[in-house]
Amino acid sequence: MTELEFSRRIALDTIGAGERDEDFAATRDERDALARRFDWLAVDELKGRARLARVAGGVRATGRLHATIVQSCVATGAPVRESIDEAFDLHFVEGLATPESEEVELGESELDTLPIEGGAIDLGEAAAQTVALAANPYPRCADADDVNLTAGPANGAFAGLKGLIRP
Repeated sequence: MTELEFSRRIALDTIGAGERDEDFAATRDERDALARRFDWLAVDELKGRARLARVAGGVRATGRLHATIVQSCVATGAPVRESIDEAFDLHFVEGLATPESEEVELGESELDTLPIEGGAIDLGEAAAQTVALAANPYPRCADADDVNLTAGPANGAFAGLKGLIRP
């Protein structure tokens, strides 16, 4: 098992037969580590609440998470702040195969399925993955469309194209 940036392991034997609510929030150091992992400028907030319940074959975690991240604009490199408010419905199961070197095709019902490892679920890692999937893959700042490629900023994302564009 590798060391994760934001781990909130919850042992199966602490969940019990009924439902249990679990609040979680990343510390400053954890948010900084997540920003490095996902190549973001910052993670200013990551918190949420999950309702955990034992179900046949594992644990179901439903809830909502809130995050504020800062990424670089794909056109200018300028900081772009994004607020994420995401509901989740995850199923943690025993014996989930996680091949390291093979590409695996997952069915729709398997997309929100995570492994139970060492008799515990990791709510923090699940939250980190959920935020990463919810984040805008192509963030753009408000003035990204105004970038002039021939006279744009020298350190902009398209500065290398400057000599290739004919006016």
